[in-house]
Amino acid sequence: MEIKNISVIGGGTMGNGIAHVFALKGFKVNLIEMNDDLVKKALGTISMNLDRQVKKNIIDEATKTETLDNIKAIAGIENIQKDSDLVIEAIIENKEAKFNIFNKIKTLVKADSIFASNTSSISITELSTASGKPDKFIGMHFMNPVPVMKLVEIIRGYETSDDTYKSIKDLTLKLDKVPVQVQDYPGFISNRILLPMINEAIFALMEGVASAEDIDTVMKLGMNHPMGPLTLADFIGLDVCLAILEVLYNGFNDPKYRPCPLLKKMVAAGKLGRKTGEGFYKY
Repeated sequence: MEIKNISVIGGGTMGNGIAHVFALKGFKVNLIEMNDDLVKKALGTISMNLDRQVKKNIIDEATKTETLDNIKAIAGIENIQKDSDLVIEAIIENKEAKFNIFNKIKTLVKADSIFASNTSSISITELSTASGKPDKFIGMHFMNPVPVMKLVEIIRGYETSDDTYKSIKDLTLKLDKVPVQVQDYPGFISNRILLPMINEAIFALMEGVASAEDIDTVMKLGMNHPMGPLTLADFIGLDVCLAILEVLYNGFNDPKYRPCPLLKKMVAAGKLGRKTGEGFYKY
């Protein structure tokens, strides 16, 4: 199946980044949010990020204009384009919210469209049950920031067909991204490895082993990580980190994935990292 028309549901950090990279490669993208204000905010972020690429001489002004012209802003999921070849869900990391999205759109688009979720940890097999066509359901886990990061984890659900996988793999290559095939287990590969490391760093901080700054310095200078785990947690969002750890903990029933009590306390206090102005650091 040749994929030409893309619908992206959700205009937040991941959704606007996904729309950005598809539009930049010449695809027609429908960017869908709940209301006009959220759509305008998403388009503003894409325009700002394109400006950064112009400033770095990655693209020119004409390419920026063409990219924005390739994006059609849509308010309301009920207005999704029926002829969408691929629908990518990129909303909050909440299973019920994602179920509701796929339940709504399965009768609104053509029968042969492919459904993909950008979930970072939730079971693709479970989510596929809401779509009505599990053979055409797949995970496309982009990395943040999407315009910069090369990796896309492609997660196969229990019934994902070979044709669906091949279509999404080929599409990922057209974006100049690197597709990695992953089977459907909690956290996939990236977050199954990353989040326990972040969690252990939070335990070390809670136990007074070292300060946040020193924990991050050890990982940056000792392990050559570009960003320390606590800085990275703030960047991801502590609520998102907690949600993924809970998926791992519940999915494997293994105490090694138990979320650190300090992380749970900070989320309860609304200290979620960069997006709230305070997490392990103040912004």
